[in-house]
Amino acid sequence: MTDLTRHATFREILSQPAIWRDWGTRLPVADLRHWITETGATEAWFCGAGTSAYIGDILAAGLEGQHLDGKTGPRLRSVPTTDIVARPKAYLTGAPKLVVSFGRSGNSTESIGLLDALDTLAPDWPRLNITCNATSALATRPGAKVITLPEATHDQGFAMTSSFSTMLLTAAALFDIGLAPNDAPARFATLADTLAALLPRFTAEAATTRLPARAVFLGSGPLAFAAREAALKVMELSAGRIPALWDSTLGFRHGPKSFTQGATDLWLFRSSDPLTRAYDDDLLAELRTQFPHSTVAAPDIPQPFGDLWSAPLHVALAQVLAVQWSDALGLDVDDPFAGQGTLTRVVSGVRLHKVTP
Repeated sequence: MTDLTRHATFREILSQPAIWRDWGTRLPVADLRHWITETGATEAWFCGAGTSAYIGDILAAGLEGQHLDGKTGPRLRSVPTTDIVARPKAYLTGAPKLVVSFGRSGNSTESIGLLDALDTLAPDWPRLNITCNATSALATRPGAKVITLPEATHDQGFAMTSSFSTMLLTAAALFDIGLAPNDAPARFATLADTLAALLPRFTAEAATTRLPARAVFLGSGPLAFAAREAALKVMELSAGRIPALWDSTLGFRHGPKSFTQGATDLWLFRSSDPLTRAYDDDLLAELRTQFPHSTVAAPDIPQPFGDLWSAPLHVALAQVLAVQWSDALGLDVDDPFAGQGTLTRVVSGVRLHKVTP
């Protein structure tokens, strides 16, 4: 078996259990929830770009409906930073919303563009910035409540791994009203223990999987958006040599299934909800019948706290697969686009245009 630990990205994947366990004991959930309540916002937006936007998608899908009785906190929406920066006047209007920004580097052009747009068009909107970089614009720009994650989450590899999972779990702890604040350390510890047990299995399985021509990741609800992050990891770390698609369990039949041809392998993230899983299992059986030359996998991943909280466990499988395949392709796993100048660890080349009132 190839020693993947020579890659910083793989070491960062392996670091996640220890990071979660420690961070769960230090995250002041009760104090932060009190601050959120005190903002008076009836709607909270999860904002980011790329993987950071997918964090918002997972959260909004996983916590859908919590606002319906009017007593369980703000309505939650995922609104990508990239959308707001391109059309700020279409979004930054009306009653104040709580803007929750995610950023590994905290210095991407769109992160800064959102801060500038808020300063100009919605200076009274409350802001909560969650970042892995203590010296970043998200961490140091005045006017926001800031959560700075441990330095270990500031991944040095190209792909977001521990940064993704720890920002996701941080926000889940703050906005999932089903979690009592005092229970957060135990929940983080349980998830850490679960992933620590899974990672050796994931690594062994990745070492024996074929290098697919194409990859598909599927799921429902928050696991559909976990599938989106999984597909992105494969495309990023393979430098686009393994095209990857994501979709929802029921949505996949409506055209996107045409992507499956030749040596395409598929992973279905099954839900813990019995009704949703019934649809997952129907699709699983169908795919195995229709595509006998494809590997159609339904990974057995514990879900002790439901689909939202298991999302980072599912994505960790794709993280490991992507590292294995990148290494097998002979790429620099920590910088797959080295020498190409097309993609960089922190997105660059975006010119911000001035926002006027």
